[in-house]
Order: sequence, then C-alpha cells, then structure tokens
Amino acid sequence: MSPHVMLSYQWDDQALVKKVYDRLKEDGLPVWMDIEGGVSGNINDAMAAGVEEAAVICPFMTPAYQASRSCKKELNYADMRGVNIVPVMLAKNWEASEWLGLITAGLLWMDFRNAEKSDDHFEKCVKSLEDEIMFSVGNLLTVEAPSHGVDGRPAERPSLRKKPGRGFRHALTGLYLWESGEQKFHPVSDVRNSVELHESPGDNGYWEEIKGNNCKHYRNVITNGYLGFDPDGNYVYTKANPYGAEEWLLMVDESDQSPERAVVIKNRYSQRFLAVQNGKLAGLTSYTEDCKWFLE
Repeated sequence: MSPHVMLSYQWDDQALVKKVYDRLKEDGLPVWMDIEGGVSGNINDAMAAGVEEAAVICPFMTPAYQASRSCKKELNYADMRGVNIVPVMLAKNWEASEWLGLITAGLLWMDFRNAEKSDDHFEKCVKSLEDEIMFSVGNLLTVEAPSHGVDGRPAERPSLRKKPGRGFRHALTGLYLWESGEQKFHPVSDVRNSVELHESPGDNGYWEEIKGNNCKHYRNVITNGYLGFDPDGNYVYTKANPYGAEEWLLMVDESDQSPERAVVIKNRYSQRFLAVQNGKLAGLTSYTEDCKWFLE
C-alpha cells in the first residue's frame, strides 16, 4: 500500500476532521481516517497499521486530545517510528504541554482555530494544510488528479505539487525574501551574498529548510547560500556554510486572525526578528507587525 496522510483526532472534533478528510480526498491526497475504512478487526492493530503506512500524521490538537490515552499512544508510536508530524491547532488560548508539547516542540502547527468562521476561511485553512503536507512529504505521496468539486466550488482544482522550498512573503508589503546574488566580502566570513526584497519569488525566492539542533537553516535552492543575519551591520545575507548567525526559529504568529500561514522568523544568534522597515530588511529586538511573514 502506498503511503498516506493520517488524521489523528479526539472524537469531540470528528465532524470537523471528517470535513477536512473530504477536502483532502477531493484534492487527490491519499488520506487515512479511522471512520473511513481505516479501522477493521482489532482496533490496536488497525491504528498501528495506520501509523506504519503513514508518510505524515496530522494531530488535531486540543486539551481533550492531550488528555486522551489513545491519542497519546497513537502519536507516540508515530514519533517513535520517525513519521513526519504536521500538527493542527484547534484550541484558542491554549498550548500543548506534557507529552504532546514534547513531541510537537519546534514544529510549525497549522492554525485551524478559526477554520469554521466561514467557508472561505475553511478553504484557505485546508490549502495551508495541503501546502505543508506537500512541503514535508510531497515526494512520498501518490497524488491523484483532483475530483470534481461540489457546493459551488470549481469543477476542477489545480493539482497539488511539491514546491522546491519555502517562500516567505512579507505580510505588509507583499514582497518576497530573495537572494540577489550580489557578493560582498566580510573579514571573518569571507564572501557573503546580498538578500533583498522582490515583487515575486522567482527561483531565487525559495529556501530549503534544513533541521539543525533546535533550530532551522534556510538554504537558497538556486545559490545554495545559507540565510544569515549580521546584528552589527543590521543586514541579511547568505553564505556558503552555516554557523551560529545562520540559525533560525520559525514560529506561528499567534496574533494573526487570517487564514494565511502567518509566521515570525527569529534569528537564534542575535535574538532579533526578521522584519521589513522602510522598504528594507532589518532585525528587530521585539515583535511588531513589520515582523509578520506569510509562507508560500
């Protein structure tokens, strides 16, 4: 059997998760859900098989999910087997702790806290989830052509494709984080390339995400330069090899109420937020709206 997307949830949220299941299925993703033929015979054997054949598992996180013994067993088993995890947050004014907080620490969760606000909001939340699934494991999934839509949606939806990396679009200016290729010489780091803002991502606006030690590195997919920040000169650059100043923390912007994938990017070495001010990239010591980015 080919790998699938496994939806893990606590029964109180079954209606919403079933709605998500239907939309993912409609767009051609191979999806596993217990009430959709995923469980037959012994429930433990069936759930284990669901995890073992999963390319990615999406836990729909709530306090009830965290308190559930079966959900804990399921996600722990997935974590032990090294299954990719894309968390989905449903609860407002709450954050995962205990075993759930440990497993999902450092992971970028999908914001479904307002998913049922409107049909349009739900559609955009699902699109964000699909984008993250394809970013994480798109090369492992067999994606079928999207089926015909219902309820007024387009008869055909565009096929899902794995993008070469993450695109970062600034929330206020709409400009993309982009490597220009212009070289600068630094007395310590030798050659650095300039990073600027651009109206479209183009090839130079995609960044491969590489996991580090409790951080992430972002390597440009065209130049292979690692994104870094110099607090002394307050400028962003890329260089050939990562070190301390090329370590980043990517976090959900919890203040955002839109269905976009809003994030903040914090430089681990300098503890400054990547921002745009007066049309230029900068590092800020505290969060403002200038620090908000949308993932694409």
